[in-house]
Amino acid sequence: MDARTQRTLFADADHAWLSADEARELGRSLREAVPFDAHAELTLSPARPTVAEHIERTNKGRVEDLIPIRIGRMSETPFTFYRGIAGLMAHDLQIAPVTGLHAQLCGDAHAANFGLFAGRLGGIIMDVNDFDETIPGPWEWDLKRLAASLVLAGRDNDIDRKSATKAARHASRAYRRTMHRLADLTFLASWRTQPDDTAVSEVKAKHLEDDLEDAREKAQRNANRRVADKWTAQDGDRWRFTEDPPIRAHVTDEVEEQVIEALREYIATVPAAPRTLLRRYRPHDVVHRIVGTGSVGLRSYLVLLEGNAGEALVLQVKQATASQLEPYVPHSAPAHHGQRVAEGAKLVQADHDVTLGWTNIDDQHYYVRQFRNHKADIDPETLTSKNLDDYGRLTGALLARAHARTTDPRALSAYLRKGKHFDKAIAAFANAYANQMEDDYSEFTGLIDAGELPILRDV
Repeated sequence: MDARTQRTLFADADHAWLSADEARELGRSLREAVPFDAHAELTLSPARPTVAEHIERTNKGRVEDLIPIRIGRMSETPFTFYRGIAGLMAHDLQIAPVTGLHAQLCGDAHAANFGLFAGRLGGIIMDVNDFDETIPGPWEWDLKRLAASLVLAGRDNDIDRKSATKAARHASRAYRRTMHRLADLTFLASWRTQPDDTAVSEVKAKHLEDDLEDAREKAQRNANRRVADKWTAQDGDRWRFTEDPPIRAHVTDEVEEQVIEALREYIATVPAAPRTLLRRYRPHDVVHRIVGTGSVGLRSYLVLLEGNAGEALVLQVKQATASQLEPYVPHSAPAHHGQRVAEGAKLVQADHDVTLGWTNIDDQHYYVRQFRNHKADIDPETLTSKNLDDYGRLTGALLARAHARTTDPRALSAYLRKGKHFDKAIAAFANAYANQMEDDYSEFTGLIDAGELPILRDV
């Protein structure tokens, strides 16, 4: 090989040029080092924290008055509990066998973290849509978290265990098949692949079509104007949010000024074109709003801005803390956690919110995005067995497309080739971990019943 053929744009090994044959040989060699059956294993570390220890650790830094609401939302079902313990699962996965191939992870790729939203030019797509825990790490972790969540969601909806297991297995199969398809494309074509309606047809998710259509109709309605119509009122010369405490409540004048000043700094973190757009808006009001399940207790502000002819733009300024996966993976994520979230989303999503950026308030990190950017989702806990199976296929395919943007799909495809046993191993792990979560959930509710955890339900 002469010097010209050895040239690469990058000097570091992680970005070195590989031919198609070299990438596939790497994948095949990894299959020998990490056989498929190894992925079925669930071994818990003797140093695993108790549920009480994990909850106490993850409550640190949150608004204390909101912690009972977090506990209440997590207590609804084993699945909602699972949504709040990404860090505990990462602790469990750190000793699990992995291939060593890393991707930019969602970090919390459970089944409820996929949804519809509008991209930069306004088109509505479905993709991974939560990145508070995003970090580079083993691709297996996202897939296992998705598979276990499908089993838990099925059990919570009284779907028989065989059908719930099938949904997890088919999620893995769709992941494999999508990775094979992407591995055969050019680099540019693979990168540009959109998670559009073709994904539904490719994974044969026909039973899910009505649910997707309902979600699309909701997404079309779920925009800034709708938020303004429902949650705002004119107060003399000022346009203000209405209150719905504790979910939505005004902040002090001092905090309001801090949030608006943070937006001025945030503007510099978005590309030049949307920066010019955002500078046209005028801020009117700021409220604090409780969001999510695992995020409850973190600070999250909504800012009402006015555009042209009474146009409303609502931005969310949400606190970003260290990824719960951070202690368990070597990584090169930005030190600013708002930047980590924003850049992680842009790495993973085929398209993204044009307003995505980051900022600081005091010494705390925040990221900024549109609050209701035509967002909608499908609740996996409400699906029938056939629909859950189709939803598993769809989310597995979407996850593969997301991972292929930051890992070599050729190597991963070669590893997963003829991987029926891999799918069965992932489904076996998913069931084992769902069992563990049910045990942990029982311990969690026992702490609540004993008065050791503060709780406020139905908020």
